[in-house]
Amino acid sequence: MESSVIIGIILVVVIGILAAAYISISNGLKTASLKVDEAESGIDVALTKRFDVLTKMLDVVKEYKNYEKETIAEAYPQLQAAETFRQLQVAIMDTEEHLQAARRAYNSNVTIFNTKVVTFPSSIVAGNMGLSKRDYFEAETSKRQDVEMKF
Repeated sequence: MESSVIIGIILVVVIGILAAAYISISNGLKTASLKVDEAESGIDVALTKRFDVLTKMLDVVKEYKNYEKETIAEAYPQLQAAETFRQLQVAIMDTEEHLQAARRAYNSNVTIFNTKVVTFPSSIVAGNMGLSKRDYFEAETSKRQDVEMKF
């Protein structure tokens, strides 16, 4: 074989390897970005669940509290307000745990994505794709305080 043919074959192989690496890195970045988007959606789902469940539970507790207030205690010795309040507490803890898990999943996916965006050689591909680091989830200052539940 002539040296020009060998050089041509080597050049084609190197270009093929570089193209395959670029495509692989690009797909990895796209996958990581989609996981961040999915995790962000998970936070929205958890927030919606928290609002829906807690609003409804709070309404039930308020109604039940008023019902028991109007009921004559001697005629109905086994009032259930304490159990209703306990169920509200369990619902609050459950929804908050789901929300925290969704936030952790989001931040974990952001870490994976950001690592790919800033490390070589994927940083070159990310730059060509116009990708930049994503922000971590941070609660607003007002939301970092305890929620006051009024009955």
